[in-house]
Amino acid sequence: MRRLTKKKALNLVRELDAFPKVPESYVEATASGGTVSLIAFTFMAVLAFLEFFVYRDTWMKYEYEVDKDFSSKLRINVDITVAMRCQYIGADVLDLAETMVASDGLKYEPVNFELSPQQRLWHMTLLHIQERLREEHSLQDVLFKTALKGAPPAQPPSEDSATPPGACRIHGHMYVNKVAGNFHVTVGKAIPHPRGHAHLAALVSHDTYNFSHRIDHLSFGEEIPGIINPLDGTEKISPDHNHMFQYFITIVPTKLNTYQISADTHQYSVTERERAINHAAGSHGVSGIFMKYDISSLMVKVTEQHMPLWQFLVRLCGIVGGIFSTTGMLHGMVGFMVDVVCCHFRMGVYRHPELINEDPVPTENHTQ
Repeated sequence: MRRLTKKKALNLVRELDAFPKVPESYVEATASGGTVSLIAFTFMAVLAFLEFFVYRDTWMKYEYEVDKDFSSKLRINVDITVAMRCQYIGADVLDLAETMVASDGLKYEPVNFELSPQQRLWHMTLLHIQERLREEHSLQDVLFKTALKGAPPAQPPSEDSATPPGACRIHGHMYVNKVAGNFHVTVGKAIPHPRGHAHLAALVSHDTYNFSHRIDHLSFGEEIPGIINPLDGTEKISPDHNHMFQYFITIVPTKLNTYQISADTHQYSVTERERAINHAAGSHGVSGIFMKYDISSLMVKVTEQHMPLWQFLVRLCGIVGGIFSTTGMLHGMVGFMVDVVCCHFRMGVYRHPELINEDPVPTENHTQ
C-alpha cells in the first residue's frame, strides 16, 4: 500500500512538470535557427547593458508640505559689489515688524568695479549657466545631485591696478527673523531710529551717487557649493546718479536629501524692476538697491531616489524572456511561410509538368 501511494504521488508530481523533456531525436539544429539565436542573444546583451545604466541613474522626487518652523532664524548670504566708495554706502535689513537687524556679519572691502580678464571669464561662464538653467529646468536636478558641503568656490583674485579702488564689495552673512523683510544698500551708514531706521546721507554729494552693481552671490539658508541661485552673476549699470533698483524675492524653504548631502536650504524666485528717481517728474523714492523678500508658507522636500534592486531584476527577466519568446515566434512564423511558399511552388510544378519536361520538337526540312 505504501509503494502504491508513493507511486501515485510521484506520478502526480510528474504530471505537474511544466518543463517536459524533449527527446534528442525531435530536436533539429538549423543554420537559420542558429542565426536567429545569435541575433536574440545580441539584443539581450545590449538591452541588459542599457538597463543597467537605467538602474544606476537617479531622479529627484519633490514633495510639498506646510512649513511649521517659525522660531528659527533665516540666514542671508550676500556678496555684492557697488560702484561707490565704502564710506558712502550702508547695508542693513528691516523686517516686516520694523525691526532693524544688525549687519555686523557684513564686511566692506574697497575694490575696483571693473573685472580683470580672468574674473570676466568667470562672470561670463556664470551668466551662460544661468541662461541654460532658464531654458532647461532639468539642469537644476543635476546641480542638486552634485552639491557637496564645504566652502563655496572662490572667485579668481583681482589684479592690482594703478587706479585707486572706487567700488565697495559687501560680503558676508547675517541672521534675520523668519518674516518678510527688506535688505537694501543705499547712501549713508545706517543709524538706529525709534520708529525704524535711517541712513546718514546728508554729507554725501549727489554727484557721487552710482548704484551700478554686480551680484556675485545671494542665497538664503545654508550655503551649499554647486547650487546656482537666480541672482548670481546679475550685473546692472545705472544710467544716471539717482536710480533705484528693486528685486522682489519669494523664498521657498527647501530640505535637500541626496546621496552626497543632507541640508536645509532655500530656493527663491525673483522679479526685477528699476526706475530713475526724479521728484520733479513725480518719480519719488530713495536711490539704492532694495531686495524685498517674502517667505512662502510651503516647504519643498527634494529627495534623490533610484530604481530598487528587485525592480531591476524583474525588468531584466522581462527583457530576456520577452526577446526569447518573441524571436521563437518570429522564427516559427518565418519557417511556416517558407514551407507554404515551397509547397505552393511544388504543387504548381506538379500541375504543369510541361514547364520542366518540355522538349523541343525537331523540325524536318524536305528538299526536293
